[in-house]
Amino acid sequence: MRFVEYFLIETDQTAIGENVLHKVVGIIILALVLKWVNLSWSDIGFQRNGFAGGILKGLLLGSACFTISYGLELAVFILQGNPAHLEIYISSFSLTGSQIKNTDFVFFLLCVLFNIINVWMEEGVFRGLFIRTLSETKPFVQANFIAAFLFGIWHIVMPIRSYIHGEMSFAAMVFMGIGYMILAGIMGIKWGLLYRITGNIWAGLGDHLFNNTVAANMLHVISAKGTDELQIVRIMAAQIISFVFVLIIHYYKNRKGRKKPKNQS
Repeated sequence: MRFVEYFLIETDQTAIGENVLHKVVGIIILALVLKWVNLSWSDIGFQRNGFAGGILKGLLLGSACFTISYGLELAVFILQGNPAHLEIYISSFSLTGSQIKNTDFVFFLLCVLFNIINVWMEEGVFRGLFIRTLSETKPFVQANFIAAFLFGIWHIVMPIRSYIHGEMSFAAMVFMGIGYMILAGIMGIKWGLLYRITGNIWAGLGDHLFNNTVAANMLHVISAKGTDELQIVRIMAAQIISFVFVLIIHYYKNRKGRKKPKNQS
C-alpha cells in the first residue's frame, strides 16, 4: 500500500500534501492483527493513563531540540553571508524540496490530523506491536534494533521515488537512501527507548508528531538561494541531540534500577 500510494496515487503531490491513505490502511490492519493475536491497544503502549503527560513530554523534547537545530541552521546561513528567516506554511515533505505552499487555516488542521494518523500507525506498528512481539523471545536491545531497522527500511521508498522521477541521480539515491535509513533507524531506536523508559507510547508519539508536523511540514527556513536547503541536516541534528539525551536518561534509569538497596542494621 505504501508503494502504491507513493508511486501511483501520489497523494502528497496533491493539495492534501501527505501520503495518508496507506497509514489509514495500516491502522486498520494493526487493529485486525491485535484482535487476531488477542492483544489490546493498551498492551502495545496506548494506555489511557499518562496520555496527556506523555504527549506533552514528547512535544517539549521535540521543541527544545529543534529550537537548537533551527538556530544552528540559521547561524550557518549567516556565516555563509546568506541571511535566512523562518516562515510558517504547510508543504509536503520532500527530499528534494517541496513546491507546495499552503497558508489557509484548513491546511494547518489537515496537516496536524494527517500527521496524527501517520505517527499513530508508525508508533503503533514499529514500537508498539513489533517491540512487544519481539521482546517475547529477545532482549529489549535486540528487539528495539530490529524494529528500528525495519523502520529504516520503511523509509527507503522516498529516495527511490525521487530517483525514478529524475529528481536525483542513482548515486545520490543510494547515498540518500542509506543516510535516510540510518536517520530513521536512529529515530526508531530513540522512540523505542522512550517506550521502554515511560512504559507507554505517548512520549515517543509526541516527539514523532513534532518532528513530522512542525519541522517537516510547517516551519521552514527561507534564504536568498532557496527553501529548506538544509532541512535533512536540521532534522538529523535535532534527532541526534534528542537521541543522546534519551540515551543518557535510559542509562541512568537502568543504572538506578540495578542498584540494590543497602541492608539496614
